[in-house]
Amino acid sequence: RYAALVRHVRDAEAVRVPGADALSQAAARALFKLMAYKDEYEVARLYTESGFLKRVAEQFEGPYKLRFHLAPPILGDRDPKTGHLRKRSFGPWMLPAFRLLAKLKRLRGTRFDIFGRTPERRAERRLIGEYEALLEELLARLAPENHGLAAEIAALALEIRGFGHVKEESIARVKEREAALLARLRSPSPTPALAAE
Repeated sequence: RYAALVRHVRDAEAVRVPGADALSQAAARALFKLMAYKDEYEVARLYTESGFLKRVAEQFEGPYKLRFHLAPPILGDRDPKTGHLRKRSFGPWMLPAFRLLAKLKRLRGTRFDIFGRTPERRAERRLIGEYEALLEELLARLAPENHGLAAEIAALALEIRGFGHVKEESIARVKEREAALLARLRSPSPTPALAAE
């Protein structure tokens, strides 16, 4: 799906703005960022299958104890003032849980995916669909004179960062900027000749 979308953008950009690739580059990076979000399965995999434990063992000598500071959507409690999930500290017993969770990644996106029902996961999947629709609009309107603006709009998704409420706030900022730039794209300035009339 990712490769097909990137090819689609690249091919359309080559036709509309020959020799340019800023839109394709922005779309490839942003689409990857949106599609490769770090859900609970991926976090578990990174802790257990990415060499994390080996790197820790290389950096610390003697006995040490791992503590994981997490804000799991299912087990987490919320701050009464802000409503945000609060991080809790979990001991080394989380490693076997992470190993199991990493193996359960096949459940991602199925009806058995308990994490997929959280507002954050639903928002992440929604963002992918919204971004695909955005790319289609950018391609439909693409011309040499608005190419830079289209690439700037396509790159906005790269500014989405964080997890939980931090990510929510980041998405809101990006969507506000996106709306302003899309308004410019949809209502281009009149040409000097028309303005003079």
